[in-house]
Amino acid sequence: MLHSIKYLAGSPGPSGFGSKSSAEHVTASALHLPSITAIITGATSGIGAETARVLAKRGARLILPSRNLKAAEEAKARIEAECSGSEIIAMALDLSSLASVRTFVAQFESLNLPLNLLVNNAGKFSHEHAISEDGIEMTFATNYLGHFLLTKLLVNTMVETTKATGIQGRIVNVSSSIHGWFSGDIIKYLGQISRNKWNYDATRAYALSKLANVLHTHELARRLKKTGANITVNCVHPGIVRTRLTRDREGFITDLVFFITSKLLKTIPQAAATTCYVAANPRLSNVTGKYFADCNEASPSKLAASLTEAARLWSASEIMVNTNSKLVFNPNNALD
Repeated sequence: MLHSIKYLAGSPGPSGFGSKSSAEHVTASALHLPSITAIITGATSGIGAETARVLAKRGARLILPSRNLKAAEEAKARIEAECSGSEIIAMALDLSSLASVRTFVAQFESLNLPLNLLVNNAGKFSHEHAISEDGIEMTFATNYLGHFLLTKLLVNTMVETTKATGIQGRIVNVSSSIHGWFSGDIIKYLGQISRNKWNYDATRAYALSKLANVLHTHELARRLKKTGANITVNCVHPGIVRTRLTRDREGFITDLVFFITSKLLKTIPQAAATTCYVAANPRLSNVTGKYFADCNEASPSKLAASLTEAARLWSASEIMVNTNSKLVFNPNNALD
């Protein structure tokens, strides 16, 4: 009850920020951004677009990958119109395709640019069941597996950048409090919905993908810390906001739900605040493996906090992105 009152009032937490803080507000002290290069997925609309706008306003060089290159170019033009002198590169990337992820990384590496910040923001919520070209349920493939491979392939560039510049790298995974809605066996359910549609539930599939984002954060943070890499990785719950994420579910029911919950909805600048806070605020130096909501550290679900499940998902993910495997993912072949 107290938490709900604080949320509605926008009361600041220990960080000095709260649910009503904006992305511009939380990055006001980020004076190092003119020295960084950032990749932001899903930056053509909604929270991602506001994240990109604010980071560009603070001086960061941006790479905006999108499945729709025209949309990325339009997002670039909007930001450049507001932030004169900003350096922005639009590139093609379909996160549901592992081949597209590899192509994007190869093209990025050919630019010989540093990489200080990776914001894994792109998300999909689809009512209709679909399977990716790699044989993985589409929501999971887009929201998690594509980002898993993208991060895996870019980490070495980030490590090299930290060594050359002395600036700590940051990875931000955008999750959701909906991750707590998932219960059960992660790998088993993924296998079921990747083989057929009979067990598919759109909300549960979305919750699974967001849970995977949190588990990825924990395991990646552990691995980076073990190697001594000067890179932090954290995940965020942006809050409830109506964005294009719901584009597959527009209609009376969706409109009614958003009307009823309107008092809980954040504006886009407020929803982008936690991402920008974790991506750029100097007080989070050396903070890694954490989950944030309303610009403050929060607690994820019990399942999301399981280091055993994080390691298990990592092992399964390595199998799924393995270029030598041409098989549809089978949970019976994954680690127990």
